[in-house]
Amino acid sequence: MSRLGLPSLTVNGHLGKNILVCSTRVFSATVLLATILLGIPSFSAGASQPAAGKPNILFIAIDDLNDWTGFLGGHPQAQTPHLDGLAKRGMVFTRAYCAAPACNPSRTAILTGIMPASSGVYHNNNPWRPQLPEAVTLFQHFRQHNYKVFGGGKLFHGPFNDVLSWEMYWARPGDPMPPGRPLNGIPNAAQFDWGPLDVDDGAMGDAKLTDWAIWFLQQEHDRPFFLAVGYIRPHLPWYVPRPYFERFPLANVILPRVKENDLDDIPPLGRKIANPQGDHARVLATNNWHRAVQGYLASIAFVDYQVGRLLQAFYQSPYVDNTIVVLWGDHGWHLGQKQHWRKFALWEEATRVPLIIVVPGLTKPGSRCGRTVNLADLYPTLCELAGLPIPPQVETRSLVPLLKDPEHPWDRPAITTHGYMNHAVRSEQYRYIRYSDGSEELYDHEVDPLEWTNLANDPKYQQIKDELAKWLPQVNREEGPRVQERQPARIRRQRKTADLPPAIRAYLAQEWFGEIP
Repeated sequence: MSRLGLPSLTVNGHLGKNILVCSTRVFSATVLLATILLGIPSFSAGASQPAAGKPNILFIAIDDLNDWTGFLGGHPQAQTPHLDGLAKRGMVFTRAYCAAPACNPSRTAILTGIMPASSGVYHNNNPWRPQLPEAVTLFQHFRQHNYKVFGGGKLFHGPFNDVLSWEMYWARPGDPMPPGRPLNGIPNAAQFDWGPLDVDDGAMGDAKLTDWAIWFLQQEHDRPFFLAVGYIRPHLPWYVPRPYFERFPLANVILPRVKENDLDDIPPLGRKIANPQGDHARVLATNNWHRAVQGYLASIAFVDYQVGRLLQAFYQSPYVDNTIVVLWGDHGWHLGQKQHWRKFALWEEATRVPLIIVVPGLTKPGSRCGRTVNLADLYPTLCELAGLPIPPQVETRSLVPLLKDPEHPWDRPAITTHGYMNHAVRSEQYRYIRYSDGSEELYDHEVDPLEWTNLANDPKYQQIKDELAKWLPQVNREEGPRVQERQPARIRRQRKTADLPPAIRAYLAQEWFGEIP
């Protein structure tokens, strides 16, 4: 029994204590908090009937994973055999992009079908539900059509989970923390840290998440399910078990290709976003570039193995022939390109993402689509594949025509927004960036895939800029309210938590997903 007096699940030797069932319409604030964090059962009224012929959905999210995978080739040393194996079973979108290069606005767009310029959700500390009180999330929509919707891990941005979206939500446990932090020696590194853990895989939150998802797939289900599994790694800090670091000997680590004066032709707002005197300067000053790349590669290898465990259980389940599989990363990540680290930018490294879709009987194994698509296109895509109506709020476009034919005519570039009035337009050949002050960047990916030469000031490209600018959002909603995701340490120490249940205190102490740019 768990601390709440509820049955605990044991999967591969791991105890599952964080299961919750939630879906009643009205919660008090206390019940809502307890439901999200602890897992107090609350069953909705009314028995569900099986929906014949509807496909199941396995929806896999990976936090902060850029194109450093085998199937996308973003780094020659990336080890992702299990992701590559999934790619061989379905369709890879080689030009898939996020709606925003930050966790919260990207996921809000994916899960509502509403783009950042329309929602006003631009940053990680913009609560999305106050901006979109009437929005029906992807998970809500499937629940309303008799799907069993279970979620675990990071799906919404951590602080802004949506209780109405879930029939059951499993709160991923935290990870072990190494002694002697920061391991990289960077002063005041906080989450910007990396190094090996001397623990087994089973101690990691993502491994426990995988156990929970495997348990779900081992059950019998009386109606179609939508299983959403949100992995945290390779989100910072890059702490994973030591064997994953040992796969990438430091002396052999290959750094990203960079141009020394890459920021010289970037407008001031772009240089401000790059912030070369911030993370990049600290990494160089402490001789950490190779170590950081090692940590990111190790974290990717770790999460690849966890996804592989989940997929193996799925392939052995009775659901494999009637389940759509979608795997995506919420945005890209810089590791020194343009002297920038993290996401929070409008260049290729921060916006290109992995996207794999497997639809039994529809997608051709090993197929690749080079059309420019947006992660926010997933909402209408899954609706169409499941035969559900697409809610009127959805602004994006179904990818089903491309799943049927990857060369299908497609006239739409991918739009990415970072903050108010800062946008990138990515066509199959060009990336066009316009900042809030009107300054611009333009890159020709046919000859400049690393975006080293800004063509925006060359008059011969004016027509191209004009054509791409037609796709810029016509409405730019003012940014919504912000919340402070982390309180200063002094205030946290003063705050009295004795009135909170121990499990809530432990959750708040261990688990924080926020990153304010």
